[in-house]
Amino acid sequence: QVELVESGGGSVQTGGSLRLSCATYGLRYRYYCMAWFRQAPGKQREWLSSITPDAITAYTGSVKGRFTISKDNSENTVSLEMNNLNPEDTGMYYCAADTHLWTPPSCSTDFDAWNVWGQGTQVTVSS
Repeated sequence: QVELVESGGGSVQTGGSLRLSCATYGLRYRYYCMAWFRQAPGKQREWLSSITPDAITAYTGSVKGRFTISKDNSENTVSLEMNNLNPEDTGMYYCAADTHLWTPPSCSTDFDAWNVWGQGTQVTVSS
């Protein structure tokens, strides 16, 4: 059974940091693109960052320079290091995998391509 399990969310003040982790089960994740998404209250889920099987990373503009995605193939985990957090970063954070055949060099930007999702972990940033 394929499963993604996020952890590491919590409440921090503006300027604080958090590290999210996504544990993968039953997924040969090193062959797939992995990503982090965020859904703020009342808003659509948005893509934040992705990492290819070759460990090439990409970020949306609002988090570039503050967030870092990484993966540990020995632990089958994908992480998101988040620094200099602000209240606009508040939301539910989701880990996702695209298990379709990967076409280098980058991950898909099509939301529908991300077909395996975790349950999410809440991040709240207070001012």
